[in-house]
Amino acid sequence: MMRRAFLISALSALFTISSEAGEIDSSTAIFEPTFRSLKVSNADDFMAPPLIRLNSQDRILISFDEMAEDPSDLCARLIHCNSDWQPSALLESEYLQGFNMESLDDYGFSSNTFHHFVNYRFTFPSESLVPTVSGNYLLQIYDRDDPDTTLLQARFQVVEPLITTTGDLTTRTDRDTNESHQQLSLRLLTRDYRIDNPYNDLKVSVVQNNRPATERFLTAPLRIAGPEIVYEHQAPLIFPASNEYRRFETVRASYPGMHVDSVAFIGRGYHAYLTPDADRSEHQYVYDETQHGRFLIREYNSTDSDLGADYVTVHFTLDFPELIGADIFVEGEMTANRCLEEFRMRYDHDAHLYRLEVPLKQGSYNYQYVVRGTDAPHWSGDPGVVEGNKYETSNEYLVSVYHRPVGARADRLVSAALITK
Repeated sequence: MMRRAFLISALSALFTISSEAGEIDSSTAIFEPTFRSLKVSNADDFMAPPLIRLNSQDRILISFDEMAEDPSDLCARLIHCNSDWQPSALLESEYLQGFNMESLDDYGFSSNTFHHFVNYRFTFPSESLVPTVSGNYLLQIYDRDDPDTTLLQARFQVVEPLITTTGDLTTRTDRDTNESHQQLSLRLLTRDYRIDNPYNDLKVSVVQNNRPATERFLTAPLRIAGPEIVYEHQAPLIFPASNEYRRFETVRASYPGMHVDSVAFIGRGYHAYLTPDADRSEHQYVYDETQHGRFLIREYNSTDSDLGADYVTVHFTLDFPELIGADIFVEGEMTANRCLEEFRMRYDHDAHLYRLEVPLKQGSYNYQYVVRGTDAPHWSGDPGVVEGNKYETSNEYLVSVYHRPVGARADRLVSAALITK
């Protein structure tokens, strides 16, 4: 118990970060509770990060549901962001071809479901929203009659591959060897692309498993050798290894799927009771081929799962001692990889267990349990307290390379690479 108290204390200190005045919440998020199941992905590759190449045939697919009988008159707008995901100084006409508004006309109604909803799909670039520069982008969805209120938003990236990024991943780190961490080394090959001052003009971001809380920035390389820029043996490149994600499936609502102990029809819909979970922090590593936190909407008997998958109330149970001064959350892509209030677990003092019940659309889900100190920022959370840190864990690291030469007013995304173990 003393070990857990120390970890929680360290977690709160680690994530106590003050926000600058005027910053916007630029995370992938739902702000209106009638919307659910927001999914942002590469249209051609479920396992790829939400990233496309500039002036290519690549597409970003954004899908979500509105729990309603009739569709709303929704529109989308695009915001260009710098490496910190805050709006850049570029004018709309400088990063966008066309008028910055697109109607969401691609929608369908749920079919043969107990819970009625409207499913929306948006493909980017669209007819009106075509990016002309690389970088980070935020797509905001709003009602045509109330453009000042953002209902939900999605972040993704547009890269112009001017630099080649490669990397190595090892468990022989500068902190320990084959214990609880993984360490990256990165090499950028500039080829013919000109960078006047790599020490000042480049910024490199590394994110583990698409979790914003893990993002690290490198502002200076270790060394430069001709066209090669090297980042290695630097503290930001050492990551806690975490553990493989847990998994469950509700592709058939009336039958227990993977990691589902039982199902029942109660009231107006199905309930899925997951097999109780336990603390894994002290257990040995067990390999499991997961999807690094992602989820996939799927209904076994439907030709279009986006419309045919119903909402099932999923019951999570975690056998873990009650924490004082911290909360436990269920986290994964289904929560935009953040600690959301509706996914905060409650401690059952009679059963001495943590519990959560939440409606989720039928499909296959990855998840983990993260701990957040009560005074920590809302987006932060540490999976190591419950899940442990196992050096063997298969993680993926998204490396984004931004370039801003002297006099430029925004960050260009000139390279991106996914490094996996």
